[in-house]
Formats: sequence, structure tokens, C-alpha cells
Amino acid sequence: MTRYVKNLYYSFPCQLLLLHLRSNLLLLFIWVFLVLLISGAVGKKFGIRVLFLSPEYLGKVDFWSFFCVGIAYGAFFMTWNLTCYLLDANRFPFLASLARPFTKFCVNNFLIPLAFFVYYIVSQITFGLYYEFGSLQKVLMDSLGFVSGIGVLVGCLGLYFNFTNKDILSFEKGRRFGELGIVAKRRKKEENTIRALAAAEPPQRVDIFLTETCRPRVVRSVAHYPVEMLLRVFRQNHRNVLVVQLFSLAVIVLLGSLIENPHFRIPAAASIFLLGNMVMALVGAITYWFQEWRFVVVIFLLILINFLTRFDFFHHRNKAFGLDYSEPRVEYSSTNFQRLFSRENVKRDMEAARQILEKWKARNGYSSQDKPPVFFFCVSGGGLKAATWAFRVLQKTDEETGGQFFRHIVLMSGASGGLIGTAFYRELALRRHQGEAVELADPKYLEWVSKDLLNSVAFTIVSNDLFLPWATFKYNGLSYKKDRGYIFEKQLLENTNFYLDKTVADYRVPEQEALVPMLYVTPSIINDGRRLVISSQGVSFMMAPPMAQKLNYVLDIDAVDFGAMFRWKGAEDLRFTTALRMNATYPYILPNVFLPSQPAVEIMDAGFRDNFGLKSATRFIHVFKDWLEENAGKVVIVVVRAYDRERSIRSSEKEGVFEAFLNPVGIAGKLLMLQNYEHDTNLGFLYDILGQDKLEVIRFTYFPSEKLKDVPISFHLTEREKQDLIQAVNDEPNQRSLWMVKSILEEN
Repeated sequence: MTRYVKNLYYSFPCQLLLLHLRSNLLLLFIWVFLVLLISGAVGKKFGIRVLFLSPEYLGKVDFWSFFCVGIAYGAFFMTWNLTCYLLDANRFPFLASLARPFTKFCVNNFLIPLAFFVYYIVSQITFGLYYEFGSLQKVLMDSLGFVSGIGVLVGCLGLYFNFTNKDILSFEKGRRFGELGIVAKRRKKEENTIRALAAAEPPQRVDIFLTETCRPRVVRSVAHYPVEMLLRVFRQNHRNVLVVQLFSLAVIVLLGSLIENPHFRIPAAASIFLLGNMVMALVGAITYWFQEWRFVVVIFLLILINFLTRFDFFHHRNKAFGLDYSEPRVEYSSTNFQRLFSRENVKRDMEAARQILEKWKARNGYSSQDKPPVFFFCVSGGGLKAATWAFRVLQKTDEETGGQFFRHIVLMSGASGGLIGTAFYRELALRRHQGEAVELADPKYLEWVSKDLLNSVAFTIVSNDLFLPWATFKYNGLSYKKDRGYIFEKQLLENTNFYLDKTVADYRVPEQEALVPMLYVTPSIINDGRRLVISSQGVSFMMAPPMAQKLNYVLDIDAVDFGAMFRWKGAEDLRFTTALRMNATYPYILPNVFLPSQPAVEIMDAGFRDNFGLKSATRFIHVFKDWLEENAGKVVIVVVRAYDRERSIRSSEKEGVFEAFLNPVGIAGKLLMLQNYEHDTNLGFLYDILGQDKLEVIRFTYFPSEKLKDVPISFHLTEREKQDLIQAVNDEPNQRSLWMVKSILEEN
């Protein structure tokens, strides 16, 4: 038994594993990071694990999507072996005396890749069966696709290495016949380097190794071979590392340049594995050449990258498609805000909005004496979950009320994904009004809005954005870079049959004629925390509370009328999907948009100021309270939330010194909870100015089933999540809300 344990300990696989744990922690970290991504421990809120466990190719999760991921993993696996061989093979000189030394090294270096492979397959099968409702046959076929991809890639590279790698007998023969003339005449400096490496890294004891057929063999002594010749066998793979690294880079850059073609949009997981190839090879190269200085070199490179990306040539800034970025730029200042918020502008825009309200009332068949209910539709953010939930609530409520609910909505507002689903439903309703054959209750539209957006975005991040976007496209005669913002809009348009391929101005007349509700898109301005109000109508009255004109030194302007501010930069031509993207710019997943202003301002997700659209509704009601008091029976705010309020309260007891130190900062992370409190205050204010009998607040909240409570906020939904969202409208609280909507409409 002792001998067996000893043989196991001194076996080549075991010694390689111990060596990795001792000397190759940077390489091991890449494996650990991938496991953390697949498990959801890292990137769970972004839905990154779904990219690995449910990869999409050409809109499908099938054998071929997993085949693509398998090929990329095979490349990653081979790069791992090449890098380890480069760094550690000289510690095991017996390899040089064996036929096909690199192949045998790969066979013995199997423990970590095999453990990862098993973990991935188990996770993929579990995920496919539970979350995607896949049959066992279908899930196993997906697994076969992954395995087949690995086999194809490893097989191709194996053939390449079989013809390029030599053992020590080949080198001895070459020396006899003069085939190594260049090597024989290499510089004295290189010889000294080889000897120094040999002296610095003494051989590591190995008693048993595995052959290509996984049979154990006893290691024989190679003491009679010259050190230089042994090292020459190992160093031949330096070229192979470079070839694989350059090939991976070329593939990624090529795919990034072909993002227009869906056939070249490989699954994002495959792109991540290809990126891992490059990172691992780069880490190996730095470690090999700089040894104990490797950490210093890595830090230096990070500082250098940070310095270079300060310059425009190395720093890509995403632009709003449709805006003109030529000089001169728009002045973004308090002085200009005051000019836009002038009495004349506010009076003009308020009068135009009143005309819309009057046409809305007349179009619904009410006389000047009637007081119909006025609905405001406010939706939360939350990725595709919020988009699907908002669309489902509109679809179900409109169906139950015979279309009366949508026709009674005056204003729609919200954040992120929720507003995407809302805007799509509004577009469908407009097309139906214009005579197109659109059946709003058709389930295919719900399927369209819930289609994946994450794979294309993540693929573009890896294949394009990390290498500075260089491909361009034309929109309205202006040139813009193709990046993940561009591909997000393209994928959204493809998913929704290009129904949203419009400009902001295309909705001006339909809103003015009250054919559809007004819609406010309100992303956040990072530079000063203000909101940017994007609308096809003039909205200067939304820039500050009504009393701000009288108390302009007391009440500050907290929002910017996008149309007025950037009128001369083509605000009317802003692509509508760009406005929706600006409103849904979740950090890192989508790029922040820079506007053509001086100073340049940066735009991101509306949720950082108002994740529920209630600020817009509150401001609008406050501004037009006189008209509402005179013309509205009830003012109904319908709040559609993709998640409930957080009810749990974390204890501060038994905290360590570092946790206690960070506690005062922790409240900044409670952004959504703070917004809930602020919105309750605003609703209380509306009750005061309108009266308790006149204001009604109705909530539709998605309560996930028990095992879906940790569903990430991402741009991907599993089949189980889709079905859960569709059925959630039948939950008792939401049915009560639906009954309240029907009761209010039936009163008129």
C-alpha cells in the first residue's frame, strides 16, 4: 500500500498538479475564474453563466452551438498544455528521450482540464434539463456537440504537432547530417541562457508516466544526454505557442470584423475561451521571459495601457446614432439650462402637451364635460425579464379590457428593459391603428421581445471592443463605429422584425394625434446626476419643478430636455433604438454614450436615478395638475415591477473589523431601496395635491417561483424563466390589480 501511494505521488500527473499549485498560480487562476463564471459566483447578475450553459448560435441552442464552444475549449485546452510545456518541460528531462514528448506531456497534464470538463458537462446537463425544459436526448446531444468540437480541434492540432515536433533522436540525426546548421551556430549568449535556465530549474522527480494509451511506464535516466540537446527538444514548442496565439488573435479579430453576418457571431462562451487562449499564452510568455519580475511587468503593462487609453486614438467613445459630432459642440452649462427653461419655452411646450391631452380625451369619445380615468404606465428596469413582464402585463390587461386600457394611457415611462418591452407594444398598437395585420394578443410578439440579446453583445465585447472597434457604418449620412452598442441595437431590431427601426421624430405626429401614448426615455447623466429627457415632443417643463421659474435660485434644474439641447446636432434624427439603449446602459455590458457637448457628458442607465419611471409621472402630474383636476375622474398610476421590494433586513451583529469599517459606505449600494422610499414620498405628495379619492396606484409585480428567486438581471431568459413570467400575471396579487383596472374603466 505504501509503495502504491509512493508511486502515485511520484507519478507524472500528480507531480504536474503539484507543480501548478506551487509555480503556476496565474495560469490556475484562469481556470478558477472560468469555473466561477459557470457557477454564477462571478457575473451572476449579468447572466454570464447562461452564455456557457445555454450558448446560442443563429438563434438556437443546439448541437452546433455547443460544437462551436467545444472547438474554442479545445483551443484553450491545447494552449494550456503548450504554455505549461513552455514553462515546465525542462524540469522533466526524461520527456526529451521519448517519442512524441509533447503528446505525452498533454496526456499526463490532464487532471485540471478533466476536472473542468466534468464540472462543465454536469452543469450543462443539469441546466438544460431544469431551466431550458430540454429532453434528456436533446441535452445529451448538446453534450455530444461540445465533445465533438473538442475532438475536432485537438485532432487537427495533434496532426500539426505530429509533423512539427521532434524527439531527441531526430535532433541527434540532424546533428550528424548537418540539418541544424543555424542552431549549431547560434550565439554564445543563447547558449548561456539555456544553461542558466537548466541550472535554475533542477529536474523534478518522476517515477511513472502515462503513454498515449494511458498505460503506466517507468521513467528511465537521461543523464547521458547533453543538457543543451535536451533543452533544444523543449524549446521547439516556443514557435507552436506563438502560432496558436497568433491564430487565436486572428480568429477573434476576423470574427469581430464580420459581426454583421449572423453566421460569424459564434456563441459568446466560445469567444471567452478564445480570449482565455490569448491571456494564458501572454501570461506564459511574460513568465518565461521575465521569471521573478513577471508581476512587476504585469503592473507596468496595466499602467501603460491606462496611460495610452487617455488618447483618442486608443480610446473608443460610443456615440448616439443620429447625432452630429462635428464641431462646434453644444454648451452644457447652467446658463444654457436656464435658457432652455425660459418662460417662453415652458409655456409653448405645456400648451402643446395640453393639446395632446385634449385630443386624447376626444379620441376616446369623451365630451368636454366628461371626466375619464387617466392612466400613467410606469415600468421598472431589469433586462429581458423586465421587458417580457412589461409586455405581458400590457398584453394581458389590454386583452381583458377590450383594448380600453392602452387607449386610456397618457404617458409611458420607465427604465432599462421594462421600457423596451413597453415601446415595442406601443409600436405594435400604432401599426395596428395604421391598418397593418397586427394581433396584439398573438404570443409570437411575446416570443420576439424575450429573445436573447446577451450572446451577441458578449461576443462583440470579446471579439471587437477589447481590440478597439475599427469597422464603421453609416446612419443618416453620418459615420459611427461598430461596437457592442451597435450590435445590441442590431440584434434588438432583428428580434423584433425591425419594427422599431425608426427615429425619435417618427413618433411626433402619432403622439400629437393621440394615436399612441407619449413616451419619455430618461437615461441618467453621469457627470452631474441629472436626467436626460428624450421625447418626440418639447418637454422643457420636465426640467424642474413648476415653482423653479419663480424660485430659480432655490430650486435647481434636475433634468435636461434632450430635443431642445441638441436640436442643432440632429436630436430629431436620433435612432429610437439608441434612445432605448441609452436608457438601458447596464454598466460594462453596454457602453456609456457620449454626447456632442462641451464639456462632454456621459450617459448611462435610467435606473440610477429612477428605476421605475415614477419621477417622470410625478413631474408630469404636478405640472398639469390643473388640467387633471378639471378633466380627469381618476388619475391612475400603474406601476409594473419586475421584482418585489427587498423586505429582509441584514443584521450588523457579529461583524469583523473590515465589515464594520465598510458599513457607512454600504448604504450607497442600497440604491433601489432608497428610490423606493423616495417614490413613496412622491406618491404621498401626489395624494396631497390631487386628493385621496382622485389618485389610484395599482401595482403589477412579478413574483418568481421559489427556485427562480435568484434570476439574474440580464439580456437572456431561459425557457423556464419565460414560462414563469407568462404565468405570473395569473398570480392572485396581479389578478387583483387587473380587477382594479377593469373596475375603474367600467365606471366610465
